[in-house]
Amino acid sequence: MESPPKYKFTLILFITISLSLGLVSFTLCVVSEIKRNKKEDLRWNGKLCHLPSSPAFGLGIASLVSLVLAQSIGNSILFKNYCSGGKRNARYKIPVVARILLLISWLGFAIAVILLIVATSMSRRQPYGEGWLNGECYLVKGGAYAGSALLILVTVGSLIGSALLTMKTNQADQGHKIHAQRG
Repeated sequence: MESPPKYKFTLILFITISLSLGLVSFTLCVVSEIKRNKKEDLRWNGKLCHLPSSPAFGLGIASLVSLVLAQSIGNSILFKNYCSGGKRNARYKIPVVARILLLISWLGFAIAVILLIVATSMSRRQPYGEGWLNGECYLVKGGAYAGSALLILVTVGSLIGSALLTMKTNQADQGHKIHAQRG
């Protein structure tokens, strides 16, 4: 017997939403990489520096929010079914490969969030005498947002892979249990 249609629909809906938010976050990171401040934007008066706000600041925040939502939504369906009512659901199993993909997803998520937070905070306005850190101006290195974008793809891809493997494994287990009961 297959999974209930409601479960399949919910899982597919969550996967679609998570994938969409991940792609939005990826796109925003790519645009942030293009729109980040360049060396030509830096103003120097001999002692102090000034760096205007970059469009990458708002794009980075939007990318960060999209990534957090994608990760939250993607994981919620797995954990909701696995840990129902505070104890493990006996008929819902997460295979080893899916667990590894889930771990990769969380590691990629953590590194991408750190990169995005640092790069986005550097993209804020850095006035004369204040700068980003200790009164000094800092530019976002080329590739910081692009690296985040690649990590976002890894994060969302492994999260969706984990969900799909879990769905297929549980369908196979349910089919196997039915055949075992008949014979």
